[in-house]
Amino acid sequence: MDELEDQAFYGSFRQQTVYRCQRFSIHDRVLSGPRPHPRPDIPRRKAQLGVALVRENHFKAVNDTLGHATGDAVLAAFGARLTAWAGPRAAVGRIGGDEFAVVLDLPPARRRLRLEHLVRMLHTPVVLDDGRTVDVAASIGAATPDVLGTRDLTALQRMADAALYDGKHTGRAVLATAQHATVPSINGRRIGRPGTATWGRAA
Repeated sequence: MDELEDQAFYGSFRQQTVYRCQRFSIHDRVLSGPRPHPRPDIPRRKAQLGVALVRENHFKAVNDTLGHATGDAVLAAFGARLTAWAGPRAAVGRIGGDEFAVVLDLPPARRRLRLEHLVRMLHTPVVLDDGRTVDVAASIGAATPDVLGTRDLTALQRMADAALYDGKHTGRAVLATAQHATVPSINGRRIGRPGTATWGRAA
């Protein structure tokens, strides 16, 4: 029964993270699917699961100066790194132009170390097929049910988004606290913009 519940939960998440991902999927575990059902919850027995949101900080500059093919290569590298970091039982998806979401185990004892490891991975230059390197950086926000008192993925996404914005360009990952639940805007835009009201819609 637990295995079936896991399959249903992660399957639902994958459907939602690929909704309106228009350019390419980042991993063959992320499958296309129908329009998502709103407001999925993390199962009670999965309380140590967390939501991490990641945004590539220089994507527009890369596209403008090095071209869209290089921008796509950077996104693909981010997707591959996130998939490797998150592990085989996690769900990874691209939810917007330069934004990714991950649902994975983030046990309290290892949470900070795991997020610090992700920061290092996503600040390592990307090596292109022709040997050139591209400097990259990421903003990262994470939210967990045990800290925030909710298992609702939509709420956790919004709080992870607020934490991401709080730590933007600081070179560190920010773990959401109860204070992030009261932030009146997400990424500097009013709540209700696409990507904050319903889990998985493109920003």
